[in-house]
Amino acid sequence: MRASRLLSILTTLQAQGHVTAPALAEQCEVSLRTIYRDIDALSAAGVPVYAERGSAGGYRLLDGYRTRLNGLSAQEAAALFLTGLPGPAADLGLGAVMAGAQNKLLAAMPAQLRAGAAQMRARFHLDAPAWFAEAEQPAHLPLVAGAVWDQRRLSMRYQSWRGEKARVVEPLGLVLKSGAWYMVGQVDGSARTYRVGRILELQVLDQRFARPEDFDLEQHWRESAQRLEAELHRTEARVRFSPMGVRMQEVFLSPYVRGAIRAEPPDRDGWVVAVMPVGSIRQAASELLRFGAEVEVLEPEALRSSMASIAGRLAEIYAAGRE
Repeated sequence: MRASRLLSILTTLQAQGHVTAPALAEQCEVSLRTIYRDIDALSAAGVPVYAERGSAGGYRLLDGYRTRLNGLSAQEAAALFLTGLPGPAADLGLGAVMAGAQNKLLAAMPAQLRAGAAQMRARFHLDAPAWFAEAEQPAHLPLVAGAVWDQRRLSMRYQSWRGEKARVVEPLGLVLKSGAWYMVGQVDGSARTYRVGRILELQVLDQRFARPEDFDLEQHWRESAQRLEAELHRTEARVRFSPMGVRMQEVFLSPYVRGAIRAEPPDRDGWVVAVMPVGSIRQAASELLRFGAEVEVLEPEALRSSMASIAGRLAEIYAAGRE
């Protein structure tokens, strides 16, 4: 176990150059004291690793030092092929590039590793779009991807839900979410999110921009998604779910809403009274109507009245029949 950890520390230092002790401890899932002992062990073994002191300190290898202990295990080689996403790569205009890279990697592998990689590709498949939805293939995606890579500004005409807008954006990254591509772009120093499929016109400008050094795409996306969920569900409703309604929550409610529900113990018929976050009356009614008769709104009265009104209109429509 320790030998594997020492190799992990060594290859991390070689790949990243400068790494802090807390970062190594988090990566290896050990204490800081263990990392200090491991660094001492590497030094004692002749590895030229040295410490940089101060608030921005950490560890790095002596310039020019390279280790040859970087071979892939069978599991690592197979995992590389699990990360290959042919659909998204093709959308970005990189399908042939990815296929070529995988072929070169296979050719360079020992025979015993090739079999594991081929099995991984044959037995696992990632289908990014949600159920009953198709993956988007935005016409401007390759241009946006190129601008992200080259750090070039984009001039675009964009269709938002409020109307068409013209923007000059500094593209910081692309995110594939449930089959839809989103661009995180900087405008006036603020990072904003744009759905690539809603870009009506696009021009890649010759102007380059400096990417913010502290910008982390994964962290930004996670935090912005959480903020959006909170903004869309600012109020609460008190409802009753049938046993079937409780099971339907996993399908019809987002992870954010499910995680925020405060439920009471079920009654003798299995119905559960719960307090859940909701948005506007119209939005909440649309979300809860999907449960049909498996949910009853208790509070607020405005939401209960809206549900009753919609249900009444539906009853009139179906009671009238077809002419």
